[in-house]
Amino acid sequence: MEQARWDFLFLGAKVAAPEKQVVAVIGDGGFQMTLQELGTIMQYKIPVKILVLNNNFLGMVRQWQQLFHGKRYSFTEMENPDFVKLVEAYHIQAKKVEKREDLQSALKEMLDAKTSYFLEVVVGKEDNVFPMVPAGAGVSEVLLEAPKVQ
Repeated sequence: MEQARWDFLFLGAKVAAPEKQVVAVIGDGGFQMTLQELGTIMQYKIPVKILVLNNNFLGMVRQWQQLFHGKRYSFTEMENPDFVKLVEAYHIQAKKVEKREDLQSALKEMLDAKTSYFLEVVVGKEDNVFPMVPAGAGVSEVLLEAPKVQ
């Protein structure tokens, strides 16, 4: 599903079921492509939670380049803005976590918040996300782990 449509769905899920906790987990590249949704969250005071996994890459494309193209990275590394300052400009609580030992308490703080909340979690540049569908493959060919290199 294309990224902008996904963001619309997570906001719609919260509006449709306001009693439910809604958390969007998104990469830093995807967040940059759809951060205009912060205006909607602010204007309508939609209490969603956003967790951004920040590796300073267009993660999905970088992962394909790593696993299937011998780490020949092309135009996937990014220099990100200060997401916390950006989100706070929309009057949304925000925090950045850079150390694993701080993650548990930050997640609890985010989930306990009664208002919208943004949590940026810095992850390793080459940490991968599974399951994934390789480029050009169908959903029935989903990978649950990295392919074995021979």
